[in-house]
Order: sequence, then structure tokens, then C-alpha cells
Amino acid sequence: MRHGTQQPRRTVHNVMFTSSRKNPMRVFGRFVVLVSCGGLLLLSGMPLGVAAAKSGADHLRRFFSEVNSYSAQFDQVVLDEALNLIQESTGTLYIERPNRFRWDYDAPLKQQIVSDGKKIWVYDMDLKQVTVRALTGGLGDTPAVLLAGRGRLDDSFSVKAMGAQGNLEWAQLAPKRKDGGFEDIRVGFERGKLKVLEMVDGFGQTTRVTLKGMRENAKIDAARFTFTPPPGTDVVGE
Repeated sequence: MRHGTQQPRRTVHNVMFTSSRKNPMRVFGRFVVLVSCGGLLLLSGMPLGVAAAKSGADHLRRFFSEVNSYSAQFDQVVLDEALNLIQESTGTLYIERPNRFRWDYDAPLKQQIVSDGKKIWVYDMDLKQVTVRALTGGLGDTPAVLLAGRGRLDDSFSVKAMGAQGNLEWAQLAPKRKDGGFEDIRVGFERGKLKVLEMVDGFGQTTRVTLKGMRENAKIDAARFTFTPPPGTDVVGE
């Protein structure tokens, strides 16, 4: 399906589905899927009468079970295996369970990734090109499926608390399947609020996303989760 005048096509950086060592921009959007994940790891060995401090895994479980909508601004960096900076980007995200989300990348390239719960649109504003496909098409148990859903976290990930580092409590998610594009996922919480996401892919590249201005369970306009291609946009896919 195509609308408008056909233009020379450049691959839209749709990292929901693929990974590329040569193209760091492909990491855009993939971390989106993590914010719906949750895990539970109980602390033991605490003296009787002393309340156990909440671990990163506890905060992850709370986020997964109690947060139905979420929005934040983000700063994202991509690092190579030697932790050298490859790419920086900024933007705003919106999530509403189940399965609806929007990622607006402001810089360096303007891009939108939108899901209405059934389909995903990846829109390159500079190219005036959008790629559309089914939300679950070929994704299996990757983090993308868990992004804004209510799936069984422990079926897809091994979850453990990593303890505190500075102001953050960390949890680690190790994918049980190796076809999701990530080898290791770490989630950091500041005072119980989701603050940092780190993902390591099969090439050793790390995507780190730092969140700010976070809002939990605030009403989000339903129009955020719909997408209509602007006139003249080249539409590729379903």
C-alpha cells in the first residue's frame, strides 16, 4: 500500500524488529518495550521485626502491576563494545496498557513510533516515509511484546535484583530466548520510580535511556496512540 509520490527509499530506523551493528540508529525505540516488564525477588535473611528494603526487582514488579499509563522525556545514548559514544537522541514517550505506546524522537532525526494496540507505525519525518506492520508480527517473546502489555514476565526473562548503585536500585532481566535482539537488560529505579534502562545487544552495543519528568497513571489523550499518514507520505507495509 502506497500513498503519494514515490521517493527514493531509505531504511526507516525500526529497531522494534531488527538489530544492526553498522547502524546505531536501529536501537531507537527498542527500549520502549521494557517499561511494562516486572519482576519479584524477595529479600531474605533480615532480622525479625525489620522491614526489608525494596529491591530493584520489587520496584519492577510494582511498575508492571500498578502502572497503567506512563509518560516521560528521555535522553538516549548508544555505546559500542568499548563504551565509546556512537549516537545520542532525545524525545518523549507515552504508554498506556494494554499495548498502546508512542515514542517521539526529536533529535538528531525526527521519528515517531506509534502503536494503537494492533499495529505499529514507524514514521521518518525527514523522508516522509512510514513503515507499518502488525504489533505481534514475528516478535515472539521479545521485550516489544511486553512493552505495554500484561504478559508473564518470568516466562520470558530470568529476573534478579542487582542491589544499589548510587541513588538507583537495579534489576536485571536475562532473556530466556535468544531471538529478541538483547543479551542483557538492566532497569534502574530512583526512589521507586523508573529512571534508567540499559540494554546490551548481541554485538556488545549498549543502549542507555535516562528518563525525566516521569508521570504515572496520568490520563493520556487517546489521539497520542493513533497515526494517520500525512499527505504525500510513502506508506510501506500492511
